[in-house]
Amino acid sequence: MQLSRPARLTAWVLALATLTLTGCGSGKSSTVAANAKPVAGGSLTYAVNTEPTCFDAHISPQDITGEIDRNVLDSLVSEDSSGTFHPWLAASWTVSSDLQSYTFDLRKDVTFTDGTPFDAAAVKANFDSIAAPATRSQYASSLLGPYKGTTVVDQYTVRVDFSAPFAPFLQAAGTAYLGFYSPKALAAHSNNLCAGGAAAIGTGPFVFAGYTKGQSAVFTENPNYAWGPAGAAHSGPAYLSKLTFRFLPDSATRVGTLTSSQAQVIRSVPAEQVASLKRTPGVTVKELEQPGGAYNLWLNTTVAPLDDQRVREAIQRGIDIAADVKAVYFGVYPRAWSPLTPSTQGYDAALVNSWAYNPDLANRLLDEAGWTGRDAQGYRTKNGAVLSVEWPLLPAEYITDQRDVLGQAIQADLRKVGVRITRPQYDIGTYLQRAYGGKEGILDSSWSRDEPDVLWLFYNSASISAGGQNATFYKDATLDSLTAQGRATLDKTARDQSYGKVQQQVIDLATTVPIYNPVTIVGEQNSVHGLTFDPNDWAVFYGVWLS
Repeated sequence: MQLSRPARLTAWVLALATLTLTGCGSGKSSTVAANAKPVAGGSLTYAVNTEPTCFDAHISPQDITGEIDRNVLDSLVSEDSSGTFHPWLAASWTVSSDLQSYTFDLRKDVTFTDGTPFDAAAVKANFDSIAAPATRSQYASSLLGPYKGTTVVDQYTVRVDFSAPFAPFLQAAGTAYLGFYSPKALAAHSNNLCAGGAAAIGTGPFVFAGYTKGQSAVFTENPNYAWGPAGAAHSGPAYLSKLTFRFLPDSATRVGTLTSSQAQVIRSVPAEQVASLKRTPGVTVKELEQPGGAYNLWLNTTVAPLDDQRVREAIQRGIDIAADVKAVYFGVYPRAWSPLTPSTQGYDAALVNSWAYNPDLANRLLDEAGWTGRDAQGYRTKNGAVLSVEWPLLPAEYITDQRDVLGQAIQADLRKVGVRITRPQYDIGTYLQRAYGGKEGILDSSWSRDEPDVLWLFYNSASISAGGQNATFYKDATLDSLTAQGRATLDKTARDQSYGKVQQQVIDLATTVPIYNPVTIVGEQNSVHGLTFDPNDWAVFYGVWLS
């Protein structure tokens, strides 16, 4: 059902003679030494730059939560790099012609690690729980779209119904966010799933064995696993006996664990260390363009002075994005022109070079908006008020990609045109409450998802409500209509037209400032084989083995 998209694997650096091996229903393959035979057993450590605030994929929108839970939670379908869907927990499925009903015939041999059978009742229990307001889902509920309900047709047949056509559902159903917990776990531990650990019971190839806050999460092999997705490189249990996620926000420390063999794989290699790491013996570096949302600045259109489009456009045109991105990321990350990344279906390439850096225009717009005075520091003023916008920083442990350093360059650019950007740093609870409660002027984020329906999440007015991700807080009937049209059809031309108009309009309205297109940079020791990446660029460890 999902349409093809460009391959996102942009560079492979190989230290040994290698061949490509497909794995775990994902499209991006790791490399395996020629003629090597997989070996069961062993322990692998994966060092990552962020730690989940919540391990419950039904609640948390974090990428790291999805990447971790993929090891524990299986999905109805899997998606490969061409956008083709394959059976997983569902052996087959049918879709109604109006895209409002999806019927799944489930496998009959799947059990949760607590012994509970996986069946239609389990699907219903999970989807109903996600949709329930009491769950306070921050993302998964949006993946269910206009969810109407789930019907148990028989023990192994289930129908998911929507109140409107919902084309992105198969892609959503292949993510860990719509993966399945044991119904017993949902009933007994719904309030504890955020904490991770033994309460998180799924059908996946690994069992969540333990969590030490600020340090690591540990997973052990599920010895009974026998239902990997169609197209996986092997069947049966995972090769690894133990998998450890280490949480290391400091980039130098993370790289050091790889070169010292304390970790076999690391995520988020800093851009300034890519070249030197590529020269390191026994190490492979992979660069994968992320799909979904670029790293964007979202301008809150409901708070002054950003309720004035002229001020928003002045900020958009007053940032020397190309120079800032190049300086911070050494050319590894490309500057962005659209809120979508180029590897996402529906990306509008016509936006490239259409709104370049123009400080003269920024100054004219601010003059027109009445910000003609200057204070002693050179910031613009109007009626005694300083032209000031608050853009909060995440707590240090959640900052990725040196975005704090990039933010300093953006602050300096905007100071030149007289805009003061303040950057208070709150605890994570306060940050989320203020940012998504509409209290802040600017919010920054990227969003990994292999589906242009992220534009609905970013710009539909329904996504402003509790749990939504529309940080522009802009309500517009045209954007609502276009994002609704995009999710109502599988016709590529129609979808591209709708999503192209959305991208153009939000740039014209200056609700969004795309900054750079994220690139997943992974360092891997050459003793690691079979590592693949799902369509979100998250590491998949089911087929990994160590030589």
